[in-house]
Amino acid sequence: MPRNLKEEVVFTAIMAGLMVLVMTGYNVSMAQGLTGGLGALVVAILKGYPLGLVVAIILDLLIVGPIAKGLAFKYIINDYMKKNTVLIGITISVLMVLGMVTLMSFFGITVEGELSNGHVLATYGHTWIFNLIVALPLQLLIVGPIARGVLGKMQNAAAKKAETEVIEEEV
Repeated sequence: MPRNLKEEVVFTAIMAGLMVLVMTGYNVSMAQGLTGGLGALVVAILKGYPLGLVVAIILDLLIVGPIAKGLAFKYIINDYMKKNTVLIGITISVLMVLGMVTLMSFFGITVEGELSNGHVLATYGHTWIFNLIVALPLQLLIVGPIARGVLGKMQNAAAKKAETEVIEEEV
């Protein structure tokens, strides 16, 4: 878990950056397939990525993150789980995926103009479930471990630096 603003920013940037990149690629390929070839697919992904990343970071930091952490610590995480940070991380990750898939699926169908057709709920439900099927394992098995690994290295480096400073002050 991030311990300060710098760690939160780096962790969120890695997490959101990788999740949005992969999910944008997935959704673009689901919507248009390989029509126009791989080059057209890459261009479409790169076009949608910046706006999707900005929206995801805002939703993560301002809405989904605080709600997911609040729900996790109030209703799900018990005294046993508090002893195991891995369980806390998995619990928050699952809640974050549920929240982000819920909001980003709506964002995706809005950007693609799918709100104007007569089957909004069906389109949203289809988009939501298909995004969840990809996002949950992606988060738990690939992106989450990468982001937590980078965060752990940052925290270890900060701890070593603080330890070195204390030793230097004593000398």
